[in-house]
Amino acid sequence: MQIRSLKQLVLISFLISLVPLIVLLLQSQRDFSQVSVITTDNTRLFVSVATDLQDLISASQDVQRLIKQYQVLNDPQLKDIADRSLDSFENKLDALCTRAEEFPACSGLRTAVPVLRDYHTFNDAQVVNAYLAKFEESIITLQRNVNRYVDQKVQEQQRFLTDMQARQGWSTGLLVVLSLIIILFSTQFIVKPVRKLQAIIQSIANSSQSVPAKSSSGPRELLAVEKDLYWLSERLRQLEKVRTALLRHASHELKTPLASIKEGCAILSDNLLGELNPAQYEVLQLLDNSTERLNLLVVKLLDYNALLQQAEPDLVPVNVLSVIRASADNHRLLLQQNEQDVEIKIFNTLTVAGDEELLRRIADNLISNAIAYGKKGNVIQIEGYRDEECVVIDFMNNGKPIPREARMEIFEPFKRGAEKRNDKVIGAGLGLSIVADCVRLLGGAISIEERASFDVCFQIKLPRT
Repeated sequence: MQIRSLKQLVLISFLISLVPLIVLLLQSQRDFSQVSVITTDNTRLFVSVATDLQDLISASQDVQRLIKQYQVLNDPQLKDIADRSLDSFENKLDALCTRAEEFPACSGLRTAVPVLRDYHTFNDAQVVNAYLAKFEESIITLQRNVNRYVDQKVQEQQRFLTDMQARQGWSTGLLVVLSLIIILFSTQFIVKPVRKLQAIIQSIANSSQSVPAKSSSGPRELLAVEKDLYWLSERLRQLEKVRTALLRHASHELKTPLASIKEGCAILSDNLLGELNPAQYEVLQLLDNSTERLNLLVVKLLDYNALLQQAEPDLVPVNVLSVIRASADNHRLLLQQNEQDVEIKIFNTLTVAGDEELLRRIADNLISNAIAYGKKGNVIQIEGYRDEECVVIDFMNNGKPIPREARMEIFEPFKRGAEKRNDKVIGAGLGLSIVADCVRLLGGAISIEERASFDVCFQIKLPRT
């Protein structure tokens, strides 16, 4: 049967999971019916046997009394009454012995009744008393047989109830396990396409080139969502290609005229085309600064685009000290120009599980940020140490502190602080966002911490393994 909708799948799964419960209810109903029948039959049997036994005991007492009275009075009328009493006793004996199973004492009583019918021929009172004593002993034996029979029936009923309870317990446990198996099996029909959707969403989020194959069957609602996700994935892939091509072409087209403008500014600045007056030289400096700023914007934008395309870094052991030193050496000229210095306090054995290129981008941007916004003549201190679960790297410098209200959005793209840079270049607002994305790709976290000896401290925590 082809399941066409999610509603149909849930309904069928629910009905299938109810089958063991229905079986359990039917079995319980059947067992309760048997218990009811057995209880009713035994109750009726116990009442009838007790009544017949009581009547039989009363009749036996009448027989014994009348026979003794006849032996004393020898009255014909008493003989008739005694004979009728024996007939009544015999009838009650037959009713009791045939209603239930044949009791052992019944045969003795049936043998004793014909002997007692000859009571009128007994001339010796001792003989009569002996027969009556034996008769009474048989009655007591019959009473014991009836009590034993009743106890046996009660024990059989108890054993039946015990067996039924055990059977109900095993059946309940078995059917509960069966219901769970059916529920788990049924939920797979829902969980499997949902996991497929999760895999598609995950591949889209990771910008993966390969997307799981389309499903050929399943609920139409989930198939429709899957179809939309495939369309979204294809659309995003097309947009990514357009974005990459646009940035690549834009950078190429921008760098050529920028190089020409910069070369022209250099020629004019060197007075190769004639001496410039102060006003012209000032305009030339403005053009040169604008060219530098535009070039910086292009480089940062390309760098940010390359970072977004690196979704899964290759994590290998990286020596933190060597990466920080290499980054500081690249900024040596700027440090000398701003009369700044970098002090590195990191052990040579400190390693982190990361990507060397991403860690280099983090160091470059944070050192460049400290140079741009730090005080001239101050020391940029970089400390690295092991924590219980991670490696901590602190980039600290003195300068204007970052306001608390700006700390939440300072790591977002195209967001920058209101402080002026030392190099008078207007930044693109991408440096710290690149740092945050690099830290995220390495599985770490970045925050702004308070330090007593420094105005600004960017703290990075990266996993040790």
